[in-house]
Amino acid sequence: MLQGNIYSVISALILGLSLGFVLQRGRFCLNSAFRDIIFVKDLTFFRAYLLCVAVAIIGTNLLEHFGLLMTFDQTTGHYEKVELMRQSFVPLANVIGGFIFGVGIVLAGGCASGIIYRVGEGQVSTITAIIGFFLGIVMTTQGLLSPIYDYLKSLKVEVGGKTNPAIWDLFGGSPTAKWLTIGIFCLALLIFVFKGKPSFGKSSKSFSWGLTGLLVGLLTIAAWVASSYFGGFPRGLAITTPVREFFNAVLYRSSHSPFPEFSFLGIFTGTWGVFFIFAVPIGALISALSLKEFKWKIPQAKEFLTVLFGSLLMGIGAVIAGG
Repeated sequence: MLQGNIYSVISALILGLSLGFVLQRGRFCLNSAFRDIIFVKDLTFFRAYLLCVAVAIIGTNLLEHFGLLMTFDQTTGHYEKVELMRQSFVPLANVIGGFIFGVGIVLAGGCASGIIYRVGEGQVSTITAIIGFFLGIVMTTQGLLSPIYDYLKSLKVEVGGKTNPAIWDLFGGSPTAKWLTIGIFCLALLIFVFKGKPSFGKSSKSFSWGLTGLLVGLLTIAAWVASSYFGGFPRGLAITTPVREFFNAVLYRSSHSPFPEFSFLGIFTGTWGVFFIFAVPIGALISALSLKEFKWKIPQAKEFLTVLFGSLLMGIGAVIAGG
């Protein structure tokens, strides 16, 4: 355990506060990004999302390329270089989980990060959504649905002899193939993004979509660095696992996580992700208060039930899909 590592807490809080502030100020949510394509024929937030993806892909892989991602070896007490932890390729689980998650975010009224930051705006239904999200996660990983989860995750597909391939493994997996794949993919994304003529400014009330996408992408890169050097293991801006860890830490005084834990002032034990996820709604609250947009919003009872059911699906889908 990383005892008393105040830098872990500070770095996690800074990243969480920053993400919550940017999400609220940019009104950014993946539910909106994909929903707007279908219902209002608006690609604005989708372009912001793709800009974020391009920036994050380039920056994160550069960190890996130059050996800047570290993990803390508790046995030796030293940091060691590591590569990105790529997930197994389980296409059936990815598709089924993604579909369930998509249905869930529509019913819950927001994606995983969306329901977290909107707590800071005073939307009471999002508290229900977060609880439902946690229940869906635990139900799938450890509860009633765990046999289905285990079965879907067992259906791994190898590419080039790897069960956790990257796209460039289709082309040999060499460093040249890797950077050509990343370059072509990100160039295509950026061409599409800049067709929307993004601006990177801000007003007194909001961030432009271009600035929002850029900042979320940069925060993703910063999170890999901060979690790597101060949290004991590179994690990035994950939402699903930190939510589970946070509730576990509150309920059991341990996050029950494979990631390094540390004790904060001898009172609270958690991972880097626990403090990060705790700070996201606080960052959104700071933004909402500064804009005088904070207001308690209590929906009707039937909306609570819809949100609860949707958030359960979100948790289930997120875990199955590996997101």
